[in-house]
Amino acid sequence: MTSILKLLVATSTISVAALGANPAFAADLGTDAGTSITNNVSVAYNVGGTAQTAETDSDVFVVDRQVNLVITKSDSVNTKVAPNATQQAVTYVVSNQTNDTIDVLLTSEQLGTDDFDVAGTITYYLDDGTTAGVFDAGDTLITYIDNLAEDTSVTVHAVANIPTSVVTGDLADIILIGQAAGHGGSGLPATGLNIQGSAFTDDSGDADDPTLVQNVFTDAAGSGTSDGAADGYHSATDIYEVSAADITVSKTSKILWDPINGTVKPKAIPGAIVEYCIAVANASGGADATGVAISDTIPADLTYYNTLATGPATVPAVIGVVTEGTVTGSTCNADGSGTGAQSGGVVTGDLGTVTSGATETLIFRVIVD
Repeated sequence: MTSILKLLVATSTISVAALGANPAFAADLGTDAGTSITNNVSVAYNVGGTAQTAETDSDVFVVDRQVNLVITKSDSVNTKVAPNATQQAVTYVVSNQTNDTIDVLLTSEQLGTDDFDVAGTITYYLDDGTTAGVFDAGDTLITYIDNLAEDTSVTVHAVANIPTSVVTGDLADIILIGQAAGHGGSGLPATGLNIQGSAFTDDSGDADDPTLVQNVFTDAAGSGTSDGAADGYHSATDIYEVSAADITVSKTSKILWDPINGTVKPKAIPGAIVEYCIAVANASGGADATGVAISDTIPADLTYYNTLATGPATVPAVIGVVTEGTVTGSTCNADGSGTGAQSGGVVTGDLGTVTSGATETLIFRVIVD
């Protein structure tokens, strides 16, 4: 309360000492919201040369809350995804630049101006820091950020599934939106700390109340369509970019030998040896294709040929199943490496990874019955 000083006689002398207790300010964000600041004043004076009882008073107010939530994309590149991929994460850093501990309520937005929307519900995970910034099994599923201390940051993954119909180059914008809220655990026992707080209200248009912690929003505008400056929200955009493998398969055959003409213009007559080439090509500009496996059922009237001992010495010595070859023009080359097999009339081969821009082959031979 403010004291009213009485009019004193001319012979009186007055000395005023403001004995306020100045609080220590935090290095970055200032005094904590809710801090009570008391300023004491004492007025000493004399009357007729005689010291009188000093008049004192105090003024008390609490520090208000300057709310500033900041969300940023965690890196400068798009997140590459494949069609039909599940549990794919885009990653953000959420920072509390408020002079108080807060909760952060999480939502997201997808724009209609990009190429596709994700399939199903977007979920949120708090990064546990084991592999910082990388979504993995140790991260915790959340619906909001609980008790984010002032001047600290956490990493959050927004996780979704990718539709099957997308193609290389398609983009999807995912906007993570945070709203500042009171930390729900305030004043609760340890067993009740994980309670979502209520969103802060904007008190900037209200008269100052020295007994209440009032909120002043100072956040910048974010990328969300409804996220303006000084609204208690902040948001940032990360992007899924589809990088699909563009696989084409071609199967060709050539006659290597027949029992009449040998290797000179051989024909597909009974007893002829035929070489099949299955070429798997992955177009440039897409993703690597992994786990590429081939299965080929040998048609009727053909017999798998796997031993040079039963065939003519003039036939090149590539027999059995061969993988990891290449194609030069219309010529199917074999390097003899890789894994391939034949069982029960079915030829299989594991090409492993076919990188973007590469072609791998599986080669095998048959005899015309």
